[in-house]
Amino acid sequence: MSNAVTLQDIYNIFQRSQAEADRRFAELTAQLAQSRTEADRRFAELTAQLAHEMAQSRAEADRRAVEADRRAAEVDRRAAEAEARLARAEAIAAQANQAVNALSSRWGAFVENLVAPAALRLFQGQGFAVQEVYQRVKSERGSQNLEIDILVVDDTVAVAIEVKSRLTQRNLRQFLKNLDRFKTAFPHYADYQLYGAVAAIEMDGDVDRYAINQGLFLIQQSGESVKISN
Repeated sequence: MSNAVTLQDIYNIFQRSQAEADRRFAELTAQLAQSRTEADRRFAELTAQLAHEMAQSRAEADRRAVEADRRAAEVDRRAAEAEARLARAEAIAAQANQAVNALSSRWGAFVENLVAPAALRLFQGQGFAVQEVYQRVKSERGSQNLEIDILVVDDTVAVAIEVKSRLTQRNLRQFLKNLDRFKTAFPHYADYQLYGAVAAIEMDGDVDRYAINQGLFLIQQSGESVKISN
């Protein structure tokens, strides 16, 4: 009976088992605490790294935004400068064009005042019995608005004279169109024999030959007066 298990033996076994369970629980608790601490550390590291990267990204974004604003401001400044230069160039061109037009008008008036006093003599010398000279003859009959620089007439003949400081092909073609419209614009000359003439100080290219081929009289300067060249 000496090998029988007593209540004390069972209690001792229970105490050893409980102590082993407590030890293992303490070990697990320590390992869990260590794991949590490591997890917290890594989380803190990741959080700090992420915050650092976000700060860098934000700083880079801010830098690029500032650079973009600077470039946009530079583009606006250059555009404003270009517009200012264009405006100055347009103003200079307008002044130059105005000066050229004014000079052309003065030269045109000079030629007209040179031709008008000699017009009767010139065409009487061509066998026309002209007796009247008119300057700046205008008609505003409906859409047939027309102006003739100098008009020389008798009872049956009318000579329309176009005066330019410089005569171009374009001027000449327009004058020929005006001659076609003359009798519609001035119907009281409908039964007249109509002739055309051009007078200029300077003529482009073969304008003089073209004028003659179109049956026009060609009036050019000769000394202090003018003459009919053809």
